[in-house]
Amino acid sequence: MAKRNVTVRMKADHEYEAVNPQGNVVQIDMYDPQEKKSQSPMDLLLSALGSCASVDAVLMMKKKRKTVEDFYVEVEGIRNEGVPAFFTEISMKFVLISPDAKQEEFAKVVALSVEKYCSVASSLKSIITFTSEVKIY
Repeated sequence: MAKRNVTVRMKADHEYEAVNPQGNVVQIDMYDPQEKKSQSPMDLLLSALGSCASVDAVLMMKKKRKTVEDFYVEVEGIRNEGVPAFFTEISMKFVLISPDAKQEEFAKVVALSVEKYCSVASSLKSIITFTSEVKIY
């Protein structure tokens, strides 16, 4: 079983940073949109899903020897009205700029990427066991 971990540390009341063992840092904040400096945890979840699904889609198109001039995915989440405001629906719009790719082959590649290879999508669809431990020093 492969483990991954990050450490999330408070910087201010609504500001945090996450660091992985390699030292890569992600800034996170929970400010209102007009004060926002970084992505929120829910933004990061959408970003993780979109980037995870994108990597394999692009690599598979290149493996098919298709030209990838540009690629992006627009990820939109609809949240529950109550607390917690979890996502009830997430949609992704994949856009490929390519002079030689066909719609049908791109759709198949995206479906494979999202449904088979993307570990973030699989995690969101699965039942995850959460545990917590608390310590005070």
